[in-house]
Amino acid sequence: MDFDALMTRLEAIVAKLEKDDLPLEKAIEAYEEGVGLARRGQARLDEAERRLEELTQRGTVPLDVEEEGE
Repeated sequence: MDFDALMTRLEAIVAKLEKDDLPLEKAIEAYEEGVGLARRGQARLDEAERRLEELTQRGTVPLDVEEEGE
């Protein structure tokens, strides 16, 4: 599942839980799925940050973008 799909699913779960009309067991299942998705999403963000830091340290990503004419 890509990051956008993961976030869409997580938002749907949150909306379902906020309705407050789920039976307890279904609410627990939805919560568990949401926690798992949140952890996967955070792991992907952490990995993206690590990759960006690595690229920046290697100098392959400019730290400052100069405007034309400077």
